[in-house]
Amino acid sequence: MTVAASESSGAQPEVRTAAGALRGSREAGLSVFRGIPFAEPPVGALRFAAPRPVRSWDGVRPAVSYGPPPPQAGAFGMDALSQDAADDDWLTVNVWSPEPDPGAGVPVMVWIYGGAYVIGASSLPEYDGGRLARDGGVVVVTFNYRVGIEGFAQIEGAPANRGLLDQVAALEWVRDNIRAFGGDPDRVTVFGESAGAGSVAALLAMPRAAGLFRRAVAQSAQGTFFSAALAADIAAACASELGLRPTVADLSTVAPARLPAAGDAVAAKMDQWVERWGQAAHRSIPFSPVVDGDVLPVTPWQALADGAGRDVELLVGHNRDEQRLFTALDGLLGEVTQEQAQTALRVFAPGPDGARGYRDGFPAAGPDELYELVNSDWLFRMPTLHLAQRQTAAGGRAHVYELTWPAPGMGGALGACHGLDVPLVFGNLSSGQAAMLIGEDPSQEAETLSAHIRAAWTAFATHGDPGWPAYDTEQRLVQLFDTRPAVTAYPEDTSRLLWQDHTFPALPLKAGRDPAVTAPRE
Repeated sequence: MTVAASESSGAQPEVRTAAGALRGSREAGLSVFRGIPFAEPPVGALRFAAPRPVRSWDGVRPAVSYGPPPPQAGAFGMDALSQDAADDDWLTVNVWSPEPDPGAGVPVMVWIYGGAYVIGASSLPEYDGGRLARDGGVVVVTFNYRVGIEGFAQIEGAPANRGLLDQVAALEWVRDNIRAFGGDPDRVTVFGESAGAGSVAALLAMPRAAGLFRRAVAQSAQGTFFSAALAADIAAACASELGLRPTVADLSTVAPARLPAAGDAVAAKMDQWVERWGQAAHRSIPFSPVVDGDVLPVTPWQALADGAGRDVELLVGHNRDEQRLFTALDGLLGEVTQEQAQTALRVFAPGPDGARGYRDGFPAAGPDELYELVNSDWLFRMPTLHLAQRQTAAGGRAHVYELTWPAPGMGGALGACHGLDVPLVFGNLSSGQAAMLIGEDPSQEAETLSAHIRAAWTAFATHGDPGWPAYDTEQRLVQLFDTRPAVTAYPEDTSRLLWQDHTFPALPLKAGRDPAVTAPRE
């Protein structure tokens, strides 16, 4: 591609990457570059392929606007973002740098967004890296990766985990180019939340990602990883919605913007598949990283137990009331029935007698609390804690936190819910999802807590110490983030003991090997 240079760059910063020159913008003392392609658009002949290196360009390419998001599911109206996109250059990175000098050697923080592996885009306002970069003295990088069917469906003729391969490609771009933006490629920290933190965990287990980052932060790691059989069965159901087979040849005939609707249709009726798809169907989770034996050889917990992360420093943690947000979105706050709580305990509690363990461990808990506890533990809290436990047991280092500060939004009904950590980490307290969680006029208390968290994250990225002791299996010290932060023994000890023997295997296909749907006739 050829990009003509403008007549005058003025005060606009310019850098030269391996693919060509870029011109960004100056914003509040930072040099900012948006929409930089790190791979070729994965469309046409490259549809459902592993990411390919971007071709070089001539002249100076403007880098002042975010690239378009990858195709999105319909949750929260995100599908409108991809349907309105003017082009298909989804695989782009954005950089905020305090000093774009190749000799600056500034620590680098690379963000991986969440969104249940079906939605997400680096252009969302809550992921603006300006305040984190400026106050923390770090280079912040955000990027897009493929989600939903494009990124995670098990498609015949395509590599598994294309969304994870996009993440590796973005990290390779950072390794090869970040020095030009003032960053130190030997001090890269990946950090992410929810599915983004699940992705961070997956990267720890991926041979292709080895050596691409020195430190990792997993915030409320989504603990779902699929077996190849389960992923293939769900992909067959998605393709069947379109009268197609789950192959590259068939699915490539569907326009990218139209394809997520098939995944949405399957997710909307997953209650019909609970006997076959098990826990994934109970939570309407159609896509997750696939333990395929190649791109992702084993689960993150097995990889860490085997020592895969011993040379990577970890910072992991979760929010106290993870499930509360989803209960509110489902209209069930204060409305959970005894039957719903019993079903949740039967489906998600660990071991053959896990339901009784929850009732005995929390004798005063009613249906609402039991429902919230077991869902929080299964999907976020215990998978995250076990990352630290497997890491330390294998001789590695991990720091653990828990966010207990209750969100003031919605009259305080959400508690320390899922997603509350994101605006606090970035310092964007009144944009995007923060308005619902924190309110449109952030309090000084919120500002102070955000500053504390941002200082901890950037200190960890700089020298590996967020400001509290490393986790060990005896004292189990963790940082509590609240109005008055404190270091204490891990407070969710009842849950920890209930889950101590759980191995977090890849979720299986429960009903034999026959496909869930029959392929259409030729």
